[in-house]
Amino acid sequence: DVFKNKARERSARMEVLKALRYTFYLIFHPFDGFWDLKHEKKGNLGAAIVIVFLLSITYILRRQLTGFIFNDVKLLELNIFLEISSVVIPFLLWCIANWCLTTLMDGEGSFKDIVITSAYALTPLIIIYLPLIPFSNVITLEEGAFYYFFSSLAVVWATVLMIIGTSVVHQYTLRKTILTCICIVVGMGIIIFIALLFFSLI
Repeated sequence: DVFKNKARERSARMEVLKALRYTFYLIFHPFDGFWDLKHEKKGNLGAAIVIVFLLSITYILRRQLTGFIFNDVKLLELNIFLEISSVVIPFLLWCIANWCLTTLMDGEGSFKDIVITSAYALTPLIIIYLPLIPFSNVITLEEGAFYYFFSSLAVVWATVLMIIGTSVVHQYTLRKTILTCICIVVGMGIIIFIALLFFSLI
């Protein structure tokens, strides 16, 4: 039994690693990548959780280690748990609002599909932000245009992947996808408002 459990754990780890390697194909071939992610099961929930965890670590490192020229964070006031929640909570809000709205709008993706797709779409933030940390410590303020360019590129890339992922996983047209994404953002705001109202009443 012990050997069987170890074999299953090793197999599960290999599946997660294989699913993580697939991100490098998906970010450059998003339409085929997201289709295979859902229909060919090229990704899994374990890999999605690892990606969100790595993004949280990346965000913490970026806040702590970015060169002082480009970093206005007061390190003594930095709270790791708040930094992690600033990544995890918006991600969960996106997934919940996405699932709630697309269920009403004839979306074909399950909640699990949405979580996996959304996590994979965030991969460019990790790939670009991590090298920017040491880069920010060796460049001057005049060379900061490169830093801001790549920072913006990461956000735009992830946003485009999120839109394409939503389109593919729910089988929406581009117009319906953009409308849905706007509604999802509004839905996130409504969820936050209701949560704040609930806690204030308590």
